[in-house]
Amino acid sequence: MVRTGSASVTAGPTLAVVAREAGVSVPTASKVVNGREDVAPETRRRVTEALDRLGYVRRPRFDTVRTPRLVDLVVHSLDSSWSGAVLHGVEEAAHDAGLDVIVSAAGPSRTRSGHPQRGWLDKLSARGSAGVLFNLAELTESQYAWLDQHRIPYVMIDPVLEPPPGVVSVGAANWQGGVTATEHLLSLGHERIAVIAGPRHKLCSSARVAGYRSALASAGLRQRPEYLRYADFDEATGLLRMRELLDLPEPPTAVFVCSDSMALGAYEALAERGLKVPYDISVVGFDDLPEARWATPPLTTVRQPLAEMAATALRLLVRMMDGHRPEGTRTELSTRLVERASTAPPGG
Repeated sequence: MVRTGSASVTAGPTLAVVAREAGVSVPTASKVVNGREDVAPETRRRVTEALDRLGYVRRPRFDTVRTPRLVDLVVHSLDSSWSGAVLHGVEEAAHDAGLDVIVSAAGPSRTRSGHPQRGWLDKLSARGSAGVLFNLAELTESQYAWLDQHRIPYVMIDPVLEPPPGVVSVGAANWQGGVTATEHLLSLGHERIAVIAGPRHKLCSSARVAGYRSALASAGLRQRPEYLRYADFDEATGLLRMRELLDLPEPPTAVFVCSDSMALGAYEALAERGLKVPYDISVVGFDDLPEARWATPPLTTVRQPLAEMAATALRLLVRMMDGHRPEGTRTELSTRLVERASTAPPGG
């Protein structure tokens, strides 16, 4: 008992008691209390349960009090027109909501595994952000647990992997986009249709390939295994995969390329062989980035509404910051085909 005049106050449990209850060291318990992210999810869970069970009072720190007007946007890089579209959408929605936004580029500081480096969430806590938007992010189990423990609301924009249950995300109708792109080529009379996909493990890539397969099956066509090539959503690997397709004994007459950047690489490979788009081969992209309009010939592509996706994610985040939970965890915005000059019937 601690006595103050005639009144008495019961002292709460010490951190050492909490650590003993959770079966961890005092420094580990301290890391959990102070919001450090370098703690295993199971250890964090045990310490958090011990804190709650024993009634440990966490003293608020001046540098971790969240500022209601500040949110973080984490993008995969700042040097692409993709990120520019996302930034535009967030900027407009944040202005309407009266929010300030801090933008971080995860790309240059990521580990080789593709995850943000350890310590990034500590900085988030220090600056007092009220919420986070992640664009094309791959979070670890520990990072998800850190966000949940600190009750910081967050929304994923076009998540790379399937998020854990309950995580709110916004994306495009990738499967339908794959169907639409393939059906367009089928309607022109193409049957030898190849696909250059993104990485196998990425959620959007697998959905676009599934749409391609579905459209072929609906048309009564067998998918030829040699016509499926995986790349890395960049121009360099698009170039390599298009070369491989052209080296086949029976090359395709059309190719669905699952990003505009890869489609530009495919254009380069075709130019190397003296082939012309669309007279020798038709090409459909995906994204509708500004580069699609600037290409020669302008690229037929599936438009995914990047700015609208970002704005929708920001509005969902604002509702979560206000204590409201969205009815569903996954929001998909529709895609549509933008026809330009890169597709034609086989043989021109």
